[in-house]
Amino acid sequence: MDAIDEKIIELLQENARISIKEIAGQVFLSSPAVTARIERLEKNHIITGYHAQINPEALGYCIKAFINLEVEPVQKKEFYPFIEAIPNVVECSCVTGEYAMLIEVAFENTVELDHFINELQHFGKTKTLIAFSTSVEHRNVPIHSWRLEEVKSSD
Repeated sequence: MDAIDEKIIELLQENARISIKEIAGQVFLSSPAVTARIERLEKNHIITGYHAQINPEALGYCIKAFINLEVEPVQKKEFYPFIEAIPNVVECSCVTGEYAMLIEVAFENTVELDHFINELQHFGKTKTLIAFSTSVEHRNVPIHSWRLEEVKSSD
């Protein structure tokens, strides 16, 4: 992956609907060359999809919560298909620490959230955090890693 690939990824993260022609103009390549690079990035699983960013509250999902769940390793075979089938689960990650899973969910109300938590407790102990607000929304993955020196030098 070179600097042109990085720029293509940055442009697609900013706007997945950007035209190939626009990308080509910004990276100084032909449209077929850009298309070939994007296809290669997709084939190598660097680009894994294209998504619209949605406002959950506009669709009635006013409750955003993070649920920690204790799951024993032997339960994961049953747990993974269960959690994958719940459309309100925004993300589920296996994590280190006291709890094995961190689950982000969106629900219309606390009654639905409570019902879901009751179902989750079949797998183990839970700890739920309801978000009041979000100071940093989901954003693009940086192409270059964050470094403390970079932040200090910008002061």
